[in-house]
Amino acid sequence: METLKVKTHIVDWLKDYADESKTKGFVIGVSGGIDSAVTSTLAAETGLPLVCLELPIHQDENQADRAKTHISWLKKKYSNVLSIETDLTAVFDTFSNAVVSSENEETNFLSLANARARLRMTTLYYYAQTNNYLVLGTGNKVEDFGVGFYTKYGDGGVDLSPIADLLKSEVYQLAQQLNVIQDIIAAPPTDGLWGDERTDEDQIGATYPELEWAMELSEKANIDFTSFTTRQQKIFEIYTRLNTINQHKMQAIPVCKIPSDLK
Repeated sequence: METLKVKTHIVDWLKDYADESKTKGFVIGVSGGIDSAVTSTLAAETGLPLVCLELPIHQDENQADRAKTHISWLKKKYSNVLSIETDLTAVFDTFSNAVVSSENEETNFLSLANARARLRMTTLYYYAQTNNYLVLGTGNKVEDFGVGFYTKYGDGGVDLSPIADLLKSEVYQLAQQLNVIQDIIAAPPTDGLWGDERTDEDQIGATYPELEWAMELSEKANIDFTSFTTRQQKIFEIYTRLNTINQHKMQAIPVCKIPSDLK
């Protein structure tokens, strides 16, 4: 990948989009992960106002520290970057206490994890609307179009997605081009929704390089399953299952069309 040209292309695309939409700048949630670090740096490169939001909810200390370090680095390097920390822990706790818990403990836990992402989305749009800014998505191609590893109307609720056509491995390449802090590049990917250091691999059961392999393979017409190792069989099963059950995230909302003779 020609990282410098890709960087320039995305930065120009962001500037053009803001200009055409008559908006003034961007808002982004910074998690301390590689995707938000790369996306926020690309947005900073536009020269347009960028608000970086820290939105902790019982946040793991290491994740919070990486987010703060990245934002500090951005603000020193780019004069157009501002930051706001809005601690949503009390809001989340109030919500958790208000809803009726599911009898299924695992389902309840996952629902509350997704609620964290949706509370953050609401906050991002509050700051975006008050400033006439756009909310930036931080999903990559594997997450957004491969396995659907994001929260519907949470981190999936955005105005535009600058890196959604880049594989995770390509995001890392771009991070090197942008001189993103090494601690962020080295940190295991995590969605940060659990209040611990649970990684994406822990949740999915596969690494991003493995998922990229499965994603590329799934696009081929003829697949020789007999050549798979036991691990490859497992990875392909994981990818296929997640890609299937998460199609509702990747496709447009179904609309019930009313026949003209009924109107």
